[in-house]
Amino acid sequence: MNRKLKCIIVDDEPLARDGLRRYIGRVDRLELQGECEDALQLDSMLRAGLETDLIFLDIEMPLLSGIDYLRTVGHHPMVIITSAYSQYALEGYELNVVDYLLKPIPFARFLQAVTKACDFADLTAHPEKRDFFFVKSDKKFHKIRFADILYLEAVENYVKIVTDSGAVITRCPLRNLVADLPSHGFLQVHKSYIVNMGKVECIEGNMLHLPGTTITVSRSYKDNLMKWL
Repeated sequence: MNRKLKCIIVDDEPLARDGLRRYIGRVDRLELQGECEDALQLDSMLRAGLETDLIFLDIEMPLLSGIDYLRTVGHHPMVIITSAYSQYALEGYELNVVDYLLKPIPFARFLQAVTKACDFADLTAHPEKRDFFFVKSDKKFHKIRFADILYLEAVENYVKIVTDSGAVITRCPLRNLVADLPSHGFLQVHKSYIVNMGKVECIEGNMLHLPGTTITVSRSYKDNLMKWL
């Protein structure tokens, strides 16, 4: 049986929180952990150690908007935006939200968004048993098999995942993807590169030759390579 998703409501409007609370109570897969009146209160709860799976996040709030909060924290639990304003939708998706709901929110649309979150949570459960993972890009979740990856490259706030068949670019820090990769096959050789060592054709000095490209091992990561060898 799939576990319940723990969730938090973040909205400065009491009526909006009331509506979401009722909706959450109708969905068996959801368990309400708490409610916040603004993003700062949410941040305090998470920094204090509260672990949650899903955040229903309003945008227009005092002091710190929902969008500004997502920009600030980088890595975060799954987020479904709930807003009366449509103009932030594109930026919301670029910040890896699961869905974007416009107020007033019909229950059917709420349920559709929650189903997406539940499906993603189920797909990413038990990573030790999987030979793949999912990353979000272009408003879709892309399935990437570990065996197909050549390397991962950090480019500012994005990561480019280069595979045998092409590349997928996702918005997140490189460090956030490390936990999803098998520890035995992937090696960080530079602050901006993680390499699938099974794809390395030869090693020449501090150069790793992979199909179609060469990656330089930085001095600070040379010991990682020597230990792996």
